[in-house]
Amino acid sequence: MSGARPGTRHYTLVCSSCGTRYADDGLLLDCARGHEPAFLRTAYDGTGTRVGESSGLFRYAPLLPVARTFPDVPGPVVLPAERLGRRIGLDRLWVAFNGHWPERGAQLPTCTFKDLEAYTVLGRLPADPPVLVIPSAGNTAAAFAWAATKYRVPCLLVVPAPALERMRFPAPLDPCVRLVVLDGTATYSDAIACADLLARLPGHHAEGGARNVGRRDGLGTVMRAAAEELGRLPETYVQAVGSGTGAIGAHETARRLRTGDEALPRLLMCQNTPFTPLYDAWRDTGPAPAHREHEPLARELTNRRPPFTVRGGVRDVLGESGGAVRCTDNESALAAMALFEEVEGIDIEPGAGVALAALADAVRAGQVRRDELVLLNITGGGRARQARDLALIPAEPWLCVPWPGRDTGPLYVAEQVQRLLTGAGPVVVAEGR
Repeated sequence: MSGARPGTRHYTLVCSSCGTRYADDGLLLDCARGHEPAFLRTAYDGTGTRVGESSGLFRYAPLLPVARTFPDVPGPVVLPAERLGRRIGLDRLWVAFNGHWPERGAQLPTCTFKDLEAYTVLGRLPADPPVLVIPSAGNTAAAFAWAATKYRVPCLLVVPAPALERMRFPAPLDPCVRLVVLDGTATYSDAIACADLLARLPGHHAEGGARNVGRRDGLGTVMRAAAEELGRLPETYVQAVGSGTGAIGAHETARRLRTGDEALPRLLMCQNTPFTPLYDAWRDTGPAPAHREHEPLARELTNRRPPFTVRGGVRDVLGESGGAVRCTDNESALAAMALFEEVEGIDIEPGAGVALAALADAVRAGQVRRDELVLLNITGGGRARQARDLALIPAEPWLCVPWPGRDTGPLYVAEQVQRLLTGAGPVVVAEGR
């Protein structure tokens, strides 16, 4: 590890509701004032005292909320996509490819843009951090598992069983990374509910998801890389979303980058029917049907509790950018995945297929002009290619828990985790953290 001495910070945290400023301890997630839920945002000192790496993610270190950097962490790759654009009716389409595509310079170790957030969050931590508790549908867990293994940062990851198919690595995970697998019918939302309890265990701390400025600013490097390649901000930014963290991060970064009266990129967020909580919230049609959470092809998009009404959250960034939410079905997402591989020669993840399909629909509907400068975030790709290039080892769970159902499941999982940690005794859950 290199960079600033842990505890030295070149930024402050600012509440998006009341404006209160905080010195960051590497773990802070919320404003202490009594008001509506609101994101903290980073305010960088702009003195240039931090020096970034020469390439990769941490060349943006002066504008990331980190107290240390890690060497040789790849960053996003932004490329023109003329042929793909012609196929869907766009003249100025660019893609941000986050994954494994060596010929184009893309080398993210777990094949999604979650690597960008994982290394940034770990770089934000204090010198002797608590165990970070992180729920995931698969991609986030994979990114944190590998980054934490490389640098021996203690993490407790909670995933539903289908996530294991994405948990394959060049080497075994370090023992400091504990993987809890919810067997049976458990969903991503169930993993989130379990993590809420586990984060209250002694010596543990919630990573925070969208509330963590490290996540949002790390994912925002996609917009930084795009602005460098394009020489300006795109007119429209397209991304598949579950919580919307990446799109929020892109918007926050665009606000920092824009000059004069330059317009902010319009956000086009994309979800996968039939489970579309953000789309339903945006349209004010009531909650998404929980019993259909298993059905989307892109399970990484199935966050039942996205930060829609939080100050600085999805509703606010959609409003500020003049954005919209679109949906697409599994069949269209699969067709889009096949189209991308046919045209570009590399596989992409289901979430990226959802985004491409929704963008094509928006073009056909006249929501996106043919001559618009569009940045499509391919949030994951090259997994099949990586499996051919590298010998990968399936991750070994630290604990597999048969899922007893939503009513009793989270407490049961917390009890099992504590018994394994301490040998015996009832779960101890602190109030309110």
